[in-house]
This record gives sequence, structure tokens and C-alpha cells, in this order.
Amino acid sequence: MTLPLIILIVVIVAIVGFVILLYNSLVQRRLRVDEAFAQIEVQLKRRHDLIPNLVEAVKGYMQFEQKVLTDVTNARASAIAAGAQGPAAQAQAENVLTGALRSLFAVVENYPQLKANENVLSLQEQLTTTENQIGFARQHYNATVLDYNTGIQTFPAVLIAGMLGFVKREFFEAEAEAQAVPTVDLGFGGAAAPAAPAAPPAAPAPPADPGTAGGPSAGPPAG
Repeated sequence: MTLPLIILIVVIVAIVGFVILLYNSLVQRRLRVDEAFAQIEVQLKRRHDLIPNLVEAVKGYMQFEQKVLTDVTNARASAIAAGAQGPAAQAQAENVLTGALRSLFAVVENYPQLKANENVLSLQEQLTTTENQIGFARQHYNATVLDYNTGIQTFPAVLIAGMLGFVKREFFEAEAEAQAVPTVDLGFGGAAAPAAPAAPPAAPAPPADPGTAGGPSAGPPAG
């Protein structure tokens, strides 16, 4: 076996080994994206399951607010249907549902009877926990998507990622109001803290000394 042939074989083996390592790395990143998205779906399903219970608990007190309840029900149905349309479409539908829930919570605050309803209080707590978990899962998912998208678009992976079936993934974007971890508040957390008392008015300035009102006292007039 000649030396050039040996060198050629070594180069081919090195290239094949490098491609295998790069492929395995991209596969691991893609699996982390799938796992992170599955965590979002778990929390979204929990929220979808809680909403009918919330609507059922409050509708008996809200005969004149049927449109709000209908909007929440329709937004929930749209969010469930959007689950098969990809993360971007699902995120948009979930943002609409968040807005509908926000409107419902604002209306609920006008019904004092609900403040003593233990079922509603329990649902509030469960929804608060779920919303927090959705926020954390969304942040984790977007971080893994950023890592994966960066991996397939940088050299040398960009040379082979497309040929091997690695495509860019979508982020799960929250609406502007939900960028921070959301907290569901039905207004049952107790009375608002009293406002801080206003600062007392400043004491009036003491009257000026008549002898100094016009500046330093002048001496007696010259005779």
C-alpha cells in the first residue's frame, strides 16, 4: 500500500468521523428542543383542563357576562386546535386565550360572592401555578431552540445540516404583557395595602427681620 493511498484513507476516515460526531451533536440538540416543547404542551394541557372548571364555577354568578365566558371558551378551543399548527401559531392562539382570561378575571372582581367561593379560590391557585410553569417552560424551550438554530446555521454544520434534514425551529413567543412570568390574580389575595400617608406640609418660612429686609443696615445720615 502506497503512502498517498494511506494518507487518502486517513483523510476519508477523519472526515467520516467528523461528520458522525457533528450529526450526533445536532441530533442531541434537536431532541432537547422536542423535550422542551413537550414540557410546554404538558402545562398548556393542564391550563386547558382547568378553564372549563373555572367557567363552570363562575357562570352561575355572571348571567350578564355571557360574552366574556363565550370568548374564553372559544379562545380555549382555538388554542387546542392550534396545537397541530406549530409553535408559532400555537403561541399566538395561547396569547389570545391569555387575553380572554385576563378579561374574565377583571369581570370576576366585580362579583363579591365569588370571593368566598372555595372552588374558585382553588382554581385561582392552580391557574397561577400553571401560568408560572408555562412561563418557565417557554423560556427553557426558546433557549434550546436558540442553541439548536445557532448550531445548524454556523460553520461547519451549516454545510451538511440541510442535507441531513435539520431545519430551523420556531420560537414560542409570548405577547408583550406576558414576557415576564405571569401571575393570575382574581383579586382575592386580601385587601390592598393602604397608601402611604402624604408627607406633612412644609412649615412656613419665618418672617424676615425688618431690620434686614433691605440688606445690611445703613448708617445714620450724614449731618
